[in-house]
Amino acid sequence: MEHLIIPDGYASPLTIRETEVSIKEIKDHFERSLAKSLHLTRVSAPLFVTPKSGLNDNLNGVERPVSFGIKEQEDAPAEIVHSLAKWKRYALKHYGFHSGEGLYTDMSAIRRDEDTDNIHSIYVDQWDWEKVISKEERNMETLEYTVRKVFSTLKETEDFISRRYNYIEPLLPDDIFFITSQELEELFPECTPKEREYRIAKSKGAVFISQIGKTLASGKPHDGRAPDYDDWELNGDIIVYYPVLDISLELSSMGIRVDEDALRRQLKLAGCEDRAELDFQKALLNCELPYTVGGGIGQSRICMYYLRKAHIGEVQSSLWPEDILTYAREHGIHLL
Repeated sequence: MEHLIIPDGYASPLTIRETEVSIKEIKDHFERSLAKSLHLTRVSAPLFVTPKSGLNDNLNGVERPVSFGIKEQEDAPAEIVHSLAKWKRYALKHYGFHSGEGLYTDMSAIRRDEDTDNIHSIYVDQWDWEKVISKEERNMETLEYTVRKVFSTLKETEDFISRRYNYIEPLLPDDIFFITSQELEELFPECTPKEREYRIAKSKGAVFISQIGKTLASGKPHDGRAPDYDDWELNGDIIVYYPVLDISLELSSMGIRVDEDALRRQLKLAGCEDRAELDFQKALLNCELPYTVGGGIGQSRICMYYLRKAHIGEVQSSLWPEDILTYAREHGIHLL
């Protein structure tokens, strides 16, 4: 049970049915607020893509996508998406979005190789969003402005849900703290990346750690990032301190996406220049897609955070090892 944290004296104030009602309230409110804040339009999105399209997110490069053959297409292979980071740029062009406009969608994914625990599941649900920007806006100022927009929506939703349920006291600070992954390494050189995240999140309440994916002075990146969607100089994670589990909790990963120069550089650094022959990467290198900023925001993660739940399985339906189900139930944690 080393992967399961049981908070002392934990008991959810909400029944399973009450929890389902509150999940709907959170998602509806947050979705509307995010769309208004970033000028986003909701669109439909694919559950699966073809491998040759290059549209699937490679994550850290080792995760296996769930795949299947399509009967009526001579068993042509298809993959369940890991995320929609690349597909969204195609959609922005195809749907005719202009600079300053964007889209968001509900993304569902299966990550079969995930190690599950209180905050990780093999089922991933998030809002994927993307917005068109100009080439001149590909800078840290644009990134920090956008991060603050997302954070203000997170804070406003927490204020809303705390008014609805009197057991919830707001936790988020008034503003989010910014730090680069290199600055964080220098601040806590003796710590692992996860330990650094915990220390800075507990100290600040909410933090945006930028420049994730690039190699640091230690010779290692803070965390892995696919080389063909985020610009490693202009990306990062929104991380908050979560006292229920005494952990740092990532709520969103976002960034300004690669342009043609950043893509070439990062493919070379990652040793996967062969990806330049895939359809999506070719379109980027030929400057056929808009410059964008975008990200993903975990739906179950924010519901868990706002409702002060001990396990992500209390706010989503997934599959868990039988011994975890039994042990959690014995300690008042009912996984859906």
